[in-house]
This record gives sequence, structure tokens and C-alpha cells, in this order.
Amino acid sequence: MSPKKIYYENLADSIIEKFNKRGIEGYYCEDATEALLTAKRFLTPGCSISWGGSETLDEIGLLEALEASDYILYDRHSVKTPEEKSMMYGKIVTADYYFMSSNAITLDGQLVNIDGAGNRVACLITGPKNVIIIAGMNKIVTDVTTGMDRVRNMAAPPNAVRLGAKTPCADSGKCANCLVDDCICCEIVITRKSKIPGRIKVILVGEELGY
Repeated sequence: MSPKKIYYENLADSIIEKFNKRGIEGYYCEDATEALLTAKRFLTPGCSISWGGSETLDEIGLLEALEASDYILYDRHSVKTPEEKSMMYGKIVTADYYFMSSNAITLDGQLVNIDGAGNRVACLITGPKNVIIIAGMNKIVTDVTTGMDRVRNMAAPPNAVRLGAKTPCADSGKCANCLVDDCICCEIVITRKSKIPGRIKVILVGEELGY
């Protein structure tokens, strides 16, 4: 095992200890392949599943695996009209499992997330029975303040480009603290603790994943 991999594993073990104190279940996987297998082990036959926008989920092949499965999938991108979207959101919050990544994770086990529409952080907070977060070790930061800076200046700009959002950060590569119509930093959520022990599960992956 390389020194970097050993470092990642040791760091993950330390953060998982902090998760435990916050009612969050933590797991460490060496790579994306192991992370995908670990995530799939949580799922039960006939369960309902949804997910928030995440480059990480795409990179580990989770969405492709779900689409090829027999699970009940609630995909918000499969509907078009406002009425259909409203009905779909109603289903998503009742899902058995909700997958997402986290924009940043602090050394003391707090989750830092910034959202545009707010659907992702809403489901993190309440609704789905289980929330499974998959995050590369590149998402680890020292504290909440550092996490906020990471999200604004490292995660949001490439995400804005990916989404085709017309924001200052998409053009300049750095946060302008904007209030434009396409702003993707409308909701800020810091998760200090899971009110329901074990509802939030975090799979840390010893690779750089997502933004």
C-alpha cells in the first residue's frame, strides 16, 4: 500500500470515530470499486431509491448499476411538467435509500453542503429512511470555515460549468458571492449530528472523486 493510501486510511479511521459520536455511521473503502460494492450491500430487495446530483456517484458507477437493477428508482430527471415534478419529489422524500455526496467533510466529522434548489440538502436533513453519502478523501477539510471556502471556490465553479449555469464563478473559476438567477449556492447546511442514529451513512473513499 502506498504512503498516500496509508495516510487516507488512517485519516478516515480518525474521522469515522468522530462520526460515531455524531450518530453517523462511517465506512472506509480503498477505491471506487470497493465503495460501489459497499453501497450496494446496504440495499434490500424491492427497496425504493433516489439520489441527488453528484459527479461522485457517476464516477463510481453507482447510477449505471441502479439503472440496470430491479429496484424502485425515483429519478427527478425522468419527469418534465411541474405537476410530475411535484409528485416525484413527494416520492423521493419517502425513499428507503437516498444517495448523495458531500461537498466537504471536516476532520471532526461535520458535513458541509451547499445547494441550489435545496432538494439534496432537504433529503439529507429529513425524509428518506437512509441517506448514504459517498465522498472521496479530497473532500476532507480542517473545519467548517475551510469547508465553506472549498465548496465556494473548488466545488461550485466546475459544478456551475457542468450544469451550464450562468454564474460569475463559471467564468472566473472563483466565488463572487453572487445573487444571480442561476446561483447554485442558495442553501447552506452544516450537519453536526444525525438526529436518528445511523440514518446517515458516510462511505469515505481513498481516491479523489467529484469536485
